[in-house]
Amino acid sequence: MYYYALKMLIGDRAKYIGIIIGLTFASLLITQQSAIFAGVMARTFSFLTDVSMPDIWVVDPQVQYIDDIKPLQATKVLQVRGVTGVEWAVPLYKGSLRARLDNGTFQTCIAIGLDDETLIGGPPRMLVGQLSDLRRSDGVIVDQAGAEGKLARRAPDGSRIPLKVGDSLELNDHRVYVVGICQVTATFQANPVIYTTYSRATTFAPQERKLLSFVIAKASAGEDTEAVCQRIQEATHLRAYTPSKFKTLTFYYYLKYTGMPINFLTAVALGFIVGITISGQTFYNFTLDNLRYFGTLKAMGTTNRTLLKMILLQALIVGAIGYGLGVGLASAWGGLLSGRTQIAFLLPWQLLLISAVAIMFICLSAAALSIRKVMKLEPAVVFRS
Repeated sequence: MYYYALKMLIGDRAKYIGIIIGLTFASLLITQQSAIFAGVMARTFSFLTDVSMPDIWVVDPQVQYIDDIKPLQATKVLQVRGVTGVEWAVPLYKGSLRARLDNGTFQTCIAIGLDDETLIGGPPRMLVGQLSDLRRSDGVIVDQAGAEGKLARRAPDGSRIPLKVGDSLELNDHRVYVVGICQVTATFQANPVIYTTYSRATTFAPQERKLLSFVIAKASAGEDTEAVCQRIQEATHLRAYTPSKFKTLTFYYYLKYTGMPINFLTAVALGFIVGITISGQTFYNFTLDNLRYFGTLKAMGTTNRTLLKMILLQALIVGAIGYGLGVGLASAWGGLLSGRTQIAFLLPWQLLLISAVAIMFICLSAAALSIRKVMKLEPAVVFRS
């Protein structure tokens, strides 16, 4: 019976291809938009992803997300170091500085100031130079995207000349020299990222009474990180987060206070509706066209249970093909463009599972409409016609 179910499905080529095209488009739209949404949201805490050494982030209690900088007193570093269970604690600066380009224009950059002694919190990957080169006089490390993009020099013919080691910049009227090029995870603001030492960064930054952005720390071996965070909070009256909790805090802030979820969920819902309307309607019409065959099988003694399995098999096959093609096209699109453009694309296995469940629901919904028609079918009607 399953063989005949497949013959009925493939026999009507026009409807068979139409169902697959509809499911492919639905799978492509659901997967693509979900992956872009995941990629954009991952960029909101990309800085936390890049700074992997510390397992504790100490911030002001009013901080709502990673870029909501509320400066601390410099003495807080010593207080955190004195908490039982803390192996080390160092200061970290994060802020915005203006870089003056050769043509006189200004570009806002994300400035990261690392502890002068340890340089903890540096870029995840160096492409040119070494992290220790930051100890050179007025040295900075620039991320590759910024060096090749917004901070690149303009040639007379209008082409871009990427920044390279040895070139100079002006940061808030301070002359600095590029000593390295690094690679970082793309940021939400898409601004160039510049690394320097903490003392240098606080000199470049507009002067305020407080300039310490974060205290990053490491729990001693064998210590429970959550327990150490609790001790830090009690001793300093600040808030201490593990990286995962800080990422979650940032994620939910953008989820709650920005319009991104609504925009992307609308596109995902559109893909779902397209799948229901096009594929569901086509599959239903396919079943109606084959009612005479189902009626004949019923007259020959085939049970409703067997017919149900036949329709479900047809639905699962077109669903699997459409899902595979849609996910494949979405992955190819993301792999082709995400590395060459600023498009954010992240496709974890959870999104593949969500897309599979959505396509499965579309197929089962279409099958349910068809099954209802077949279950009520009287074999005698087929022979009378």
